[in-house]
Amino acid sequence: MTHAPGTAAAWDALGGDPALLSRISYLPRAGSLPARLPVIELARACVGACALAGAELAATRAGRPVSDVQVDDGAVATAFTSERHLLIDGRAPVNFAPLSRFWRTKDGWLRTHANYPHHRARLRAALDVGEDATVEDVAELLAGRSAFEVEETVYAAGGLAVALRTPEQWAAHPQGAAVAARPLLTRERLDDAAPRDPDRALRVLDLTRVIAGPVATRTLALLGADVLRVDAPQLPEDPDAHADTGFGKRSTRLDLRDGADRRTFEELLAGADVVVTGYRPGALDRFGLTPQALVERRPGLVVASLSAWGAYGPWGGRRGFDSLVQVATGIAAVEGSAVEGSVERPGALPAQALDHGTGYLLAAGVLRALTDQARDGGSRVLRCALAQTAAWLVNGVRSHPTPGAAGDALDPGPWLAETDSALGRLRYALPPVSFTGGPADWARPPGLWGTDAPTWGTRA
Repeated sequence: MTHAPGTAAAWDALGGDPALLSRISYLPRAGSLPARLPVIELARACVGACALAGAELAATRAGRPVSDVQVDDGAVATAFTSERHLLIDGRAPVNFAPLSRFWRTKDGWLRTHANYPHHRARLRAALDVGEDATVEDVAELLAGRSAFEVEETVYAAGGLAVALRTPEQWAAHPQGAAVAARPLLTRERLDDAAPRDPDRALRVLDLTRVIAGPVATRTLALLGADVLRVDAPQLPEDPDAHADTGFGKRSTRLDLRDGADRRTFEELLAGADVVVTGYRPGALDRFGLTPQALVERRPGLVVASLSAWGAYGPWGGRRGFDSLVQVATGIAAVEGSAVEGSVERPGALPAQALDHGTGYLLAAGVLRALTDQARDGGSRVLRCALAQTAAWLVNGVRSHPTPGAAGDALDPGPWLAETDSALGRLRYALPPVSFTGGPADWARPPGLWGTDAPTWGTRA
C-alpha cells in the first residue's frame, strides 16, 4: 500500500511539506478496527502524520534527511485500543462505570458518562435519585423522559449526558455548524520569540486527563521529551487510566490555589518548552493558563490545547468525552442498527478513536510546531477538539478497502509487551509511532500517580 487516504489531509492541516509524504509506507492488516465508518483510515492517518512529524523533528535537530516512516495496521489498531489490552498483575481494568451507558428514552436514546465520583454525584442529583439507585431504577426513570430535556438538565447540574443525534441533526445543530466551519486543527503564531536551542532537552508540562491528552504526551515522552504531568490534588484520577497512558512520564500534584504550589508551578513553567492542556475550555483561565497568558510569561512556548466540543459555539464550555461526542455527532447512529428510518439501537466505534486519533494529531502538531520554531522561532498555539476529529471521520476521511474478509479478528499479540512497574506487572500496547532510527518503546513504565517531585528530570 503506497498511500493512506487522509494522511495527506492531516499532514496539510499540520503545515507539513507534502514532499515528505513519500517517506511513509503502510502495512494493511485484515480485521483492523472494522466499522461502517473509515476508522482504520483515520487511525492510519493520525499515526502516520505523527510519526512523520517525529521523524522530521529528529532530522531537523540532527541535520540529516528525514527517515522512513512505517505504519503497521496491527500496531495502530492495538494502540487505539490500548486501554482494553492493559493488564495489571493479570487484572483487566474496568473502562466504564455502570451509569456510563446508553439509555432508552421516550423519544430516542441518551448516553451518560459517570466514571468519576463527582460526575456520578451530579448525574444522580440532576435525575433526583439516591446513591442506592440501581441501573434498573434509572432506566425506568429515563424511559419516561425526553433525551434532549435530560441532556440540558444534567449539563446544567455539571453532569454529562448527551442525546443521540443523526449526522444530519448534528449538522443542523449550532455547535455542529460551528465545528464544521473549522479545520481539523488550528495553528497560530503569536510572536517573534527566538528559536529554542535544538540541543536543549525538550520539557513538556502535561495538564491533561483521561485519554486524548495523555496519549499525546505519552507520545512526546516516547520521542525523548521530559514530560511532567501535573494534577490538582482534589481531583480523583482513575489509576487504570494512569497505568495505560503514564508510560514515559512523571506525575506530580499541585494545588494552584495554594501560594507555594503556584510558585512551584511558575518555576516549572519558566523551564518548559511545551504546555499541553486538556481541561474544559475556561476551566484554567483563572490560574492564568490561557495560551496568551502562558506565552507572555514564557516567550517561545508551544501551547497545545485540547477540548471535547471546541472552545467556541454554544457548547464551547461543556465537558465531554469520546463516547459522548460519538453520540452527539451522529457516529453512534451510523454504527448502530436502524429500523424504518429510526435508530433501533445505537452503536459505537471499535475503539475510542476520537480520543486516540486526536491525541496523535495533537502530538503531531506539537512536533511540527517545534520543527517550524527551530527554523524561524515564534511562540506557537495549537487547538484540537474531539468533535473536529469526529467531523473528519464522518465527512472527510476517504475510505480505502482493507484486504481480508469482514469479521476477521486481528490478533494483537505481536504488538503487546510486558514490564514490571511500581503499579505491578503490566501488559501494555506498544507504541504505533515508528520511523527508522526512532524508539521502539518507552524508556520507563508509569509510576505511582502524583508521587513524583515537581521538578524537571533533565538539565536544560
